[in-house]
Amino acid sequence: MAQIYKTTVTELGPMVTEFLNEKIIILFKGDAPEELAEYCVLHEVNQLDEEIKENDVFMINEEEYVITGVGSAVNKNLEQLGHITLKFDGSTEPELPGTLSLEEKEIPEIKLGDNLQIIR
Repeated sequence: MAQIYKTTVTELGPMVTEFLNEKIIILFKGDAPEELAEYCVLHEVNQLDEEIKENDVFMINEEEYVITGVGSAVNKNLEQLGHITLKFDGSTEPELPGTLSLEEKEIPEIKLGDNLQIIR
């Protein structure tokens, strides 16, 4: 398996848990605007080695989620801003261009230092 993206959680906005209940995680690089940062899982490293595709696997530490849909702006937004929305709904047609849809299963609590990666 090849790793195409990897980052580490550096900060958690106070509203992150509320979005987890909706099966949503919002990623943003550490320089997120203040009004957005409170909803975001923040990270620093932001290197996308290849375009993300359906059936790639998104990992939160050891937990694996198959990618079911890639919004039209996901690759550009992740590469330039470190900003995408993860939606654990199993959708093959993400509602918004910046949404990455993942298989619908339980999401672990996100903590500082967690590793996030995408593998193929």
